[in-house]
Amino acid sequence: MIQWYFLALTSALFSATAAIFEKKALFKENALSFSTLFAIFNLILAIPFFFFTDFSTLTTSGLLVLFIKSFLGALAFLCVMLGIKNLELSNALPLLVLTPGLVALGALIFLQESLTQFEILGMFLLLAGTYVLQLKQNQKFIDPIKSLFKSKGYYYIIIALILFTTTSILDKALLKNFKVPVNGFMAFQHLFLAIIFITFLLSTRKTKDLKHSIKHSWKIILTISILTIIYRYTQIHAVKIAPVALVLSIKRISVFFAVIIGGRLFKEHNLITKAIATAIMTAGAILVIVY
Repeated sequence: MIQWYFLALTSALFSATAAIFEKKALFKENALSFSTLFAIFNLILAIPFFFFTDFSTLTTSGLLVLFIKSFLGALAFLCVMLGIKNLELSNALPLLVLTPGLVALGALIFLQESLTQFEILGMFLLLAGTYVLQLKQNQKFIDPIKSLFKSKGYYYIIIALILFTTTSILDKALLKNFKVPVNGFMAFQHLFLAIIFITFLLSTRKTKDLKHSIKHSWKIILTISILTIIYRYTQIHAVKIAPVALVLSIKRISVFFAVIIGGRLFKEHNLITKAIATAIMTAGAILVIVY
């Protein structure tokens, strides 16, 4: 059996690559039209999962919870895209590393999962690394925290952070408590996401933006969809094996790759500081893997 941390690390690698391509696409695309076309491509790529789904194992309650989770996930994804569009990639993504700490608390309360002291320490280092990533030269200790309230881009990420905490707990509940099979999860989640984003787009009457995305960015968005299908599939399998907080801790290594590679590609600032921060995050991830 493939160990959960290999699945989570694979998810992290593909997630980082997808984030870099997302930033590139969002330089010229509207976040909602991008997200809608992205969801449509994902649904097309997810069609094979319907053929491998045992429909007898699906329940009405399970699909209802999956729809709610997909709705919250759609809002979270749109917020992340708005954050990435309005901020440097290396400023937007690190905040999402806060998710595991919140998920750990939520999973402890709602799913009765436990964490060792070493695992908690590992996640603390991940959070510390995120803080360092926000630092700039000649800043005071509190300045990185204050900066969260000075840009609307940060507000989008904070909202996404809260939503991701909820959806991550629901992921585990769907697989563990509602017994939704992985193939069924992948198939119906992407069906729901496509329906939700199309509804969002039609309600805002911005179909012209979608036509622009189809005409000018369909290739890069299709590439992102392929990367996303892979990282979501490996993440779901990892979550099925291991505690959700640990899987997300490893998956957040994607920030390491996205900050270093994306930072160079997009010529972002303070990469030395960010490299030090990613080293701290790597140490935290090692603690999580080993213990």
